[in-house]
Amino acid sequence: MLSLYSTHGHLMIRELKNSVWAGFGIGLVIPGVLVAIIWFVMHRFAFLAKADLLLIGCIGINAVLLKYFFKINKENTGRGILSATFIWAFLFFFYKISQS
Repeated sequence: MLSLYSTHGHLMIRELKNSVWAGFGIGLVIPGVLVAIIWFVMHRFAFLAKADLLLIGCIGINAVLLKYFFKINKENTGRGILSATFIWAFLFFFYKISQS
């Protein structure tokens, strides 16, 4: 049976390797999935068409992840998440520039 907990009773996220690449992947994938969902909703419902702050919220999830990984002493993973956040910020910036 698939479980979020390891055999020691800890969340499996604590078992994650403390590497910049792992954090970079987390920082790209989690907001990416959220952005895809919000993008679909924004284009499905007309009243949300200009709600770009929802996209910022998806990227802001990385701040919560960053704080969590620093709290459990996985600094390298946190650095990877921070790097991915900068990439998401640049993508959002270019998205806003292209709208004008």
